[in-house]
Formats: sequence, structure tokens, C-alpha cells
Amino acid sequence: MNYNGILAYAVAMITLAVVAVALYRGRKSLVQAIFAAGLFLFALEAAFTGCVYFSETLEDFLFRQKIRFIVSSLAPSVWLLFSVSFARTNYLEQISKWKWVLALALLAPLVLTTVFADAFVALVLSPHHASTLFIRLGWSGYAWHIVWMLASIAILMNLERTFRHSTGHARWQTKFIFVGAAGIFGIRLFTQSQAILFSGVDTGLFVVNLGVLFIADLFILRALFRGRPMSVGIQLSHQFLYTSFTILIVGAYFIALGVIAWISIRFEWLRNINLIIFLIFLTIIGLAAVLLSDRLRMQRKRFISRHLKRPYYDYQKIWENFTERTTSVTTTGDLCRIIVTMVSETMEILSVSIWLTDDKLERLAFGASTVFTAKQVEELNLFKDGGIDLIRAMADQNNPVDLKGREDDWAADLINTYDLETRESRIRYCVPLVAAGQLIGVMTLGDKVFYEPLTFEETELIKTISDQAAASLLHLRLSEKLRQTKELEAFQTMSAFFMHDLKNLASKLSLVTQNLPLHIDNPEFRADALKAISQSVEKINGMSGRLALLNRKIDLVFRDTQINDLLASAAADAGRTGQSVIVEKLDPALPPVPADADQMHKVFENLLMNAMDAAGPDGSITVSTRLSDHWIVASVSDNGCGMSQDYIDNHLFRPFQTTKKKGMGIGLYHCKTIVDAHGGKLVVQSEKGKGSVFDVMLPVAKRNE
Repeated sequence: MNYNGILAYAVAMITLAVVAVALYRGRKSLVQAIFAAGLFLFALEAAFTGCVYFSETLEDFLFRQKIRFIVSSLAPSVWLLFSVSFARTNYLEQISKWKWVLALALLAPLVLTTVFADAFVALVLSPHHASTLFIRLGWSGYAWHIVWMLASIAILMNLERTFRHSTGHARWQTKFIFVGAAGIFGIRLFTQSQAILFSGVDTGLFVVNLGVLFIADLFILRALFRGRPMSVGIQLSHQFLYTSFTILIVGAYFIALGVIAWISIRFEWLRNINLIIFLIFLTIIGLAAVLLSDRLRMQRKRFISRHLKRPYYDYQKIWENFTERTTSVTTTGDLCRIIVTMVSETMEILSVSIWLTDDKLERLAFGASTVFTAKQVEELNLFKDGGIDLIRAMADQNNPVDLKGREDDWAADLINTYDLETRESRIRYCVPLVAAGQLIGVMTLGDKVFYEPLTFEETELIKTISDQAAASLLHLRLSEKLRQTKELEAFQTMSAFFMHDLKNLASKLSLVTQNLPLHIDNPEFRADALKAISQSVEKINGMSGRLALLNRKIDLVFRDTQINDLLASAAADAGRTGQSVIVEKLDPALPPVPADADQMHKVFENLLMNAMDAAGPDGSITVSTRLSDHWIVASVSDNGCGMSQDYIDNHLFRPFQTTKKKGMGIGLYHCKTIVDAHGGKLVVQSEKGKGSVFDVMLPVAKRNE
């Protein structure tokens, strides 16, 4: 009986079952579909491996082996695509950066196995083991294995980088996916390098691949049933070059590979080297899973603390770590991410989130989280009422609040906000972030790894960390206000000079325009002068008006307004002056919203003009409206040049910062000012080379009464 063939078919069926579970658990996830496709290819490879083992003739063997190699040729590109998109918030940007590598990973193996198929296998030999064959590779097969090995290294590097940036709940959800995928490509790295080292393939090594694939299936199933790992979003650093432990591991691996190869050649009695290799890799995978266990790490710390009489927390180290990581931070978002990561790692708490208050203590904004991404917060529409009840409750608190057993409405609403799939992600504590008597924000915490309450010592530690975090956040907030004040002062001074000079020039040009009728008989002078002067006057007056807006506060007159009418009017005005195609998708069922119609018309007009500049004469623009819970959302989207995330975060809404050749960078600054004055939000989504979407979100009911 051919046990190897039976094993191959069994592993293929199990892997197909995992594919079905993956597709069911992530029906709307592109990343999960890519992951399922990668597993499906491995299932097909396992099935054809079984066919290879059941070959009766050499011709059948070579034909089935060829099909197996062709199927395997598709795997590197699919898994490389998965490795750059898995758990990453900016996976579309990453895919764009890797597009040429992905194309090469797809085409190179396929070309080598199809176009140069005759040079793939040089000779088939029967070695010492009667149940296996040795395939001597030609130059095409040798190159194919090199491509596969390089792809395996790239996949492992990408997965390792993503895992290193994961914390808290994100690491807990994705851990077993990483272990499973790392096991698959770790053994692939071994088998491919064996083929390169010996210029051939031992079919006995197929069993090792199958065994590790089976173990990986179990880990992946565990990950799929414990949560939704593909929905996790991890924010990676913007550094292009980074240190990777994978390089070090690969270096050590090749040293070990040489030793194993020498042993297998030197000692002829060691016939079952493949079984030994499988057991070694199984041990490595098991150790990885154990070392990554949060529960075991916590038990180890408790054992050391209890029996060696050492403190459970090294307060000096925690304080030094916090100071070192926050000293050079210049943005609130980065600081919040550091805080939640530090609290999660220090306290062994998977769910940590920070929500920041606005200046009027009327709304909570997302800061950072180990559970949510900014996109998920927007989609889930967390804190639909702005979190005003939570703000009022936390304003009177100085210590962490245990939500267990509380019957307050705000506590129930907060627990429902975190009503997620896994127990580890749910909320247990609420910590006010107070500095200088002012509520800066709120930090929410889940249970510890063992679902135990915080001890008195841990509560005090959390309070100390939260106080320092609040002070750091307040410092950044005050620094930002000071910077804005200085900028406005400079803008006001500059606008005064601009207005003085520009008004004089506009006056002179207007006089010239008035005198033009005296020379109206001169056709050339009339045409050139009228065109040039009229355009100059219009441009100068426009610049003066826009600069003047920087000096005065916006006074709004709220009336019930139909946003559809404003957006349609602005689109009609823009359509008469531009060449871009504007498509309207307006929801006729929108209720009226309290707004200043004139000011909001300016917002839509400015957004449309910017979209037309970005899209160009051949571009298209879509305006749409929809109702989302308590918000009316008016969107202006284009298929133009788009913007980078760095420009959006640091430059987009600041005065006098623009990408236009003939622009002053004031328009979007005014738009945001007007929208903020309405109690709304101006949300931007953009991607370089693909276009931008501006969402104007206005509350259905007036919130600033």
C-alpha cells in the first residue's frame, strides 16, 4: 500500500476544508480570498503529489510531476500578494509598491515550467530508498527552485515585519496564522534549498511538505475559529528599509542545512533523514507557538515573581521605556499608538484603546487602538452620539473605573460599543486621561489574558501611566495650538500686505478697463487688453477675498437646508466652467439638516473645483449623498492624481500649502473650518494615481445648541 499517496490525498482534503472555512469566515474580505486561493493551490499541489506517488510508469510519473510543478508555480505570487496585504491598513499601497515583484513571481515560474519544460528534468534516478525517486534537474528546474526559494524568503520577511508591528488583540488574533504560514514556507525554504544544493529533487521530501502543511492547517483553523484575523489592521512604519530577523534566521538556516546535508551523506545508516527533518520542523513550530503564548508568558512572570521574590513589574524600566519612546513624538496619533502598545505589552491586556476629547468636551475622536483601525471606527460608527455621556461620566473620575456590574447607561453603551466577536476584545475598564484638571481623553481596557481583574498594584500603575500619557497629550495639544496661533498671526500680517497692494493694483486695472471704450476702435488692443485686464482683476479680487477670510471668524446662520439642493447647485455651477464629467448620485430621501446654506455651498464649490483640477479635462467626478446613522454624508470623488497619506496627514488642511502650480492652499483650509463650525467632519480618502474622495459629514440634528 502506498501510504505516501494516501497521506497526500488526506492532506489535500483537509486543506480544502480549511479553504472552505476561510471563505465562509471572510465572505467580504479580499485578503481572506487571497489567503484561501493560496491554500487552494497547496491543496491542488498535495492532490497531484498523491497522483505522482501512484504513478505506474515513468511516463505517468513525469507527466503528473509536470502538472504538479505548474500548479506550484502559481503559489509564490499568490502568497507573496497575501504577505504584503495581510493585516495591513495600507495594503493597496503595499500591493502597488510590490506590483513588479508580484508580476515576476507569477511569470517566471510559469515560463520555466511551460516554455522551457524540456529543460526542467534532466534525469530520473532510483536512490537507496525503494519508495522514492530522485529527479535530476535541468537548468530550467534549477532556476525554478531558485525563484521559489527567493519568494519564500520574501514572504517570510513580509510576514515577520507585519507580526513585529502587531500588538495586543491584533497579535492575539493573527498569531496562529503567522505560525502556520511561517511553518509552510520555512519547510519550503528547506526543500527548495535541498534541490538547489543537490541539483535535484528527492520525492521523499514531498512527505515532509505534506506533514508540515497538515500541522499548519490545524494552526490556521485555530486562528479562523478564535476570531477574524483577516480583518485586523496593523499600521506599519513608513520606513522603506528595515531590520529583519528573517535575514539572520535564513543565514543560520543555511549553515544548519550544510550540516544536515553532510550528516545525510556521511552516515549511510541514517536512511530516514526525511522523518528526522519533519520532526525537527514540527518541534520548531511547536516551540514558536508556545513562546508566542500570552498566557504562558504571564505564568512565567508570575512564577518568577512568586518564587524568586522579585517584583512583578519593573517600574524603573517601564518609566524609562515610556520616556524613551515618547520623547521625540510630534503627532498625537503616534503618541496614542505608543501608549496603547506600551499598556498592552506591559499589562498583558489585548484590548487597549484611546479616545480623545475635543476642545468643547462634546465629542470623542479616535486616537489609537489595539482592536480597531481608524477605518473600522468609521465603518462601525462607534460612539454614535459623540460619546457625550462617557465624557460627562469620566469628567468626575480620577481613577480607573471597573465596568463589571455597573448599571449606568453610559457603561452599558460602552460595553455594547465593544460587543465584538472575541471575549479578549471586550471592554472591562475605563480610565480618564486628566491633565491640569482637564479631561484630555479616555482610555478603555479589556480583561487581562486570564480574564482576571486588575490588582491594586496594577490599578495604581495604570493610573500613573495614564497621568503621564495625559500630560504628554496635553503638551502636544498646546504645542499644536501655539503653532496654529503663530501661523495665523503670520497669515494675518501677510494678508494685510497682500490686500493693500492687490487692492491698489485692482483699482488701477479697473481704471484701465474703464478707459478701454476710448480705444474700442482698435480691434487688437481691445481684444488683448480686455482679456488680460479682466482676468487680472478677477484673479486679484479673488485672492483678496480669500485672504480676507483668514482674518475674520465665520458667523453661521443655521436654517433647515437640503444638502441635495446645495450639492446639485454647486455641481451645475462647476459643470458650466469645467470640462470634466460630473455624475450625480443623490439620495432623494435625505432629511433637512441645520446648516448655513451659503457657507456650505462654498464648501461644495471648492471641493468640486479641486476635483476638476485633479481629474483634468478627461477625468470624471461623482457627487453623491447618503444617510449614515445620525450623519448626512455628501461625497465628492474624482479619478485624478490622488495624494499620499503623508501629505493628507501633515499638509492638506493647512493654509498656504498646496500641490497646485497656481494655488494658495487656502480653499481646503476654509472648507474644513466651515465644516468644523457646523459640528461636522471632513474625511479624505486618497491614493496616488487613482483619485480622491472627500466626505462632508454633517449631523442630522444640531449638536451645538
